[in-house]
Amino acid sequence: MCRSIHTLYNVEPAVTEDEVRAAALQFVRKISGYRKPSAANEAAFEHAVDEVAAASLRLLGALVTAAPARVREHVHT
Repeated sequence: MCRSIHTLYNVEPAVTEDEVRAAALQFVRKISGYRKPSAANEAAFEHAVDEVAAASLRLLGALVTAAPARVREHVHT
């Protein structure tokens, strides 16, 4: 769906909150159709990004695996 969103689970080095927020931003941009929302929609847009990021962090924290972590090729900091 969003080519710039990469797998964030079970990777080394571990994902950062900033990376999760960046993925959430890309997701909200994709589903809203806004790259940058108007002033009238900015609060709703930012709230959605916060909510998606929080849900993503909860998901990543709850998942379990016995598989070894994958080494990430590109680390964005």
